[in-house]
Amino acid sequence: MIVDAVIPLLLEHGRDITTRQIADEAGIAEGTIFRAFGDKESIIQAAVDKFLDPLPLRTALRSIDPDLPLEQKVHDILFHLRARFAGIIGIMSAIGMTGRPPGHGGRNEFAEIVAEVLEPEAARLRLDPTKVAYLVRIIAFASSIGPFNDAHPLSTDELADIILHGIVTRPDNDNEE
Repeated sequence: MIVDAVIPLLLEHGRDITTRQIADEAGIAEGTIFRAFGDKESIIQAAVDKFLDPLPLRTALRSIDPDLPLEQKVHDILFHLRARFAGIIGIMSAIGMTGRPPGHGGRNEFAEIVAEVLEPEAARLRLDPTKVAYLVRIIAFASSIGPFNDAHPLSTDELADIILHGIVTRPDNDNEE
């Protein structure tokens, strides 16, 4: 409960949050924080560790029904990845963390999960499902970094369409001879 209360405060105020703000947000007495965590830095670290835990993303990706249409699967994968990357970038920025977040491994597991979701469509894909997983990850990551997506923001729907159909105009069926 305390850790969950810290995350939105960190995103809004960074490390400048006070134990009073945390206590108010959690609905507890300030002394409870010190009994449970010892100091503010320990609470912040616990919140960051929870926020960076990859399990919720893995669970969300595994919950995508492999029988959905390919377009919906790619959209859902992008949605979950973009939310994850935007959150990580936000929390890192808020607390002044630089470099790779701790525990940044697991890329192969991610690719395996996404490949499993895409496997029923493998015959339709120009690339192996594992390569598609890495491509989607790169696009999701880049589109979650403000400077890359702020000037001309692309929605998840637009990115999914580009991944699926490229950047070439689709033939107009009305003008076909």
